[in-house]
Amino acid sequence: MIVFDGLTKGFWVRRQYVTVIDNLSLTLPTGRSLALLGGNGAGKSTLMQLIAGTMRPDSGEVWSDGSLSWPVGLGGAFHRDLTGAQNTRFLARVYGVDTEELSDFVQDFAEIGRHFYAPIRTYSSGMKSRLTFGISMGIPFDTYLVDEVTAVGDQRFKRKSRAVFRDRMSKAGAILVSHNLEELREFCDAAVVLKAGQLQYYDDLEAAIEQHKKNMA
Repeated sequence: MIVFDGLTKGFWVRRQYVTVIDNLSLTLPTGRSLALLGGNGAGKSTLMQLIAGTMRPDSGEVWSDGSLSWPVGLGGAFHRDLTGAQNTRFLARVYGVDTEELSDFVQDFAEIGRHFYAPIRTYSSGMKSRLTFGISMGIPFDTYLVDEVTAVGDQRFKRKSRAVFRDRMSKAGAILVSHNLEELREFCDAAVVLKAGQLQYYDDLEAAIEQHKKNMA
């Protein structure tokens, strides 16, 4: 499960403090694949980073009783001056998985060729997303945090990404952000809707989508 306890986060915009997550207290269930729905600027990426621990809240806390991936698609787990191979080996050691097995999996999956041995700062956004997704899918997490990443690449690569993600979802939970509602229907079995700094949990994915559409109308 993932627990939010009085979680608050905001940013200073033109000398005005804008609250993005507002004193959020909620418990999300274990093992569900959740769609995270909300309008542009609602704070979805901010919330994902707070869950992963890559961003600090202004107050309150978030914790989980299982392992969480970094926000796949945002790339914050990488050191830009290290190569893709060096980042892969580093993360393998951090998460306690076999270094060579993960390197072989990522190099085969990401399909970025010799760039695997080039610094991350030389990557295009698409290459970086392929690498991020490959590393995260090569490490077993209890919950995967995924931000639009299955949109990367051509149709063949998208099919491959969906196939490996579907396999991981058979053994783990996820929180998935996507503007593609059909993709959410494919992978998710429940949802949370983010509006005005608050989350509402829906056990019924379709009910959440309908509420989200009303919020956007």
